[in-house]
Amino acid sequence: MADDYYKILGVSKTATADEIRKAYRKLARVNHPDAKPNDAKAAEKFKQIQDAYDVLNDETKRKQYDQFGPDFARMGQQGPFGPGGSGGAGGFGGGAGPIDLSELFGNGGIDLGDFFSGGMGGGTASPGGRRSKRASARGEDARATVKVDFETAVNGGSVDVRIERGGTVETLGVKVPAGVSEGQVIRLAGQGNPGSRGGTPGDLLLRIEILPHPYFRREGSNLLLDVPISPPEAALGTKVDVPTLSEGRVVVKIPPGTSSGMKLRLRGKGVLDPQTKQVGDQFVVIKIVLPKTISDRDRALYQQLAEEGSSVREGLW
Repeated sequence: MADDYYKILGVSKTATADEIRKAYRKLARVNHPDAKPNDAKAAEKFKQIQDAYDVLNDETKRKQYDQFGPDFARMGQQGPFGPGGSGGAGGFGGGAGPIDLSELFGNGGIDLGDFFSGGMGGGTASPGGRRSKRASARGEDARATVKVDFETAVNGGSVDVRIERGGTVETLGVKVPAGVSEGQVIRLAGQGNPGSRGGTPGDLLLRIEILPHPYFRREGSNLLLDVPISPPEAALGTKVDVPTLSEGRVVVKIPPGTSSGMKLRLRGKGVLDPQTKQVGDQFVVIKIVLPKTISDRDRALYQQLAEEGSSVREGLW
């Protein structure tokens, strides 16, 4: 016949999850093998306490146990470790949640690495039946967003990132590779959260946010730059100085008859593609712009052109 788990923990059948948790902690502290070495009765009691808590702490298992009582394990409802399984601290599925094992013994000097190591998945069995200390755990990765100016993202460079550790603020110099993209993540190994039990720290994952440029914009590995010209310049052609991010200003020839929206290519003056190691192009996008106000003389000339010139829409539709 199955044991009465409520009696083992010394609680009533209407006990709350918190009451069950407190009773378990009290009994586990007294009967733990490290507290009573070489005491077979205490070891058996400790096993029963673990089995009882594993069921009563889990809301689903507790309902099944309340329904089937002593036949809980035989009604197709396996106990915490299956029929005939050994006890342990596995489960902790519901109720008040997992126990902080350091609360059981405080600073009493007992090595909690042996405590429930089998059920919690840590450690390995030793010839004496006890468990070795749980393996050290790697720290969790930390995540942050770092803002990078447009030119640094294109040409590469470095940015300073401030992180807080143990109440102090540190500044890290982070290298930004040329051609980094919006949303790309840079990993700084070992700069994340500290590990437990001497484990290695996690990594710091920095998500790149690229600040907009006042006049450049980016499409993949290409750069686009709007260049305004006047109607006479578009009709007759001209030369204009345009900026680049790699070579400063360069002279671009605008051919006669250029329409607004035309793109002129500057090869190799775009963005490095980190995957292909190829550099994209820069496109000069022509925008024909009229002044907000025109003189009477200019107005007369435009009127003459309108009367004598042919329509640009002739034959379009």
